[in-house]
Order: sequence, then structure tokens, then C-alpha cells
Amino acid sequence: MAEAHCSLSSWWRVVVIISARPAFGSRSIPMRPWILLAGINGALAIGLAAYGAHGVDAAAVPLMEKASLFQLIHAAALASLDRWDRPGTVSARAAGMLWVIGVALFSGSLYAKAMMVPLPLPMVTPAGGVSLLLGWVALAASAIGKRSDPTV
Repeated sequence: MAEAHCSLSSWWRVVVIISARPAFGSRSIPMRPWILLAGINGALAIGLAAYGAHGVDAAAVPLMEKASLFQLIHAAALASLDRWDRPGTVSARAAGMLWVIGVALFSGSLYAKAMMVPLPLPMVTPAGGVSLLLGWVALAASAIGKRSDPTV
């Protein structure tokens, strides 16, 4: 079986790097980090679901299905954050970061279990689930309170 190794610190670096706004020449081109993360997560979810349907033991298929389902749902949620993540919506940004961390931990640990890769820490899957849950709570919190941009 193929080995996969990914640490939380490497995922965090990805989140920080893609949140930056690159500059080309004298003009700054804004990057849309939530759309980028949504696309990456959506593609990974579909690819790993296909691999799970054909490349793992029958006993591991439910783990691959669950991991890819949760990853795909949160890819769609990340895409919606492109609309919500504006100045004054700190909770929306927190939701996105919690979802990225949650998908890495929750889906990543299920993929690892399905591919029989040992997990470096115990309770990774539940920690990822809690992160996903807190992301939804943060999104709900973004709907409460005053916004600096009334069109959002």
C-alpha cells in the first residue's frame, strides 16, 4: 500500500501561505484562498473516493467513503466562504481555518486508517471532528453582530 504522511504543521503552513496576497510588479493581484482550498479539497476528495472504490480492501471502503464525503462537503463550504470572508467577519475566517484543520485531521486520519498507515497521535479523528464542528459554530457566529461591510 502507498504511504501517506502529513503533519498538522505542514497543513498550517499551507493555510498561512495561501492566505498571503502575492504581488507582481507594481500591482497586487488578490488571491482567493477559500476558492483555492475548496478546489484542492474537492479534487482530493473525488480522487481519493475513486481510489477507495478500486484500490483498497473491501473493509476499508466505508472509511474512504466517509472521509471523502466529509472532505467534499467542507470543500463546498470553503467555496462559500469566498462570499462571507470580508473585513469585519473574523468568525468566517476562523470557520475556514477550522474546516481546513478539521478536514486534514478527520478525513486525513480516516484515509490513513483505510490505507493502513499508522497515526502519529491518538484521537486524531475525534479532534478533527471537533474542529469541523467548531468551524460551523464560528460560521453561525459570523452572522451575529455588526459588520463593516453591510452588503455581506
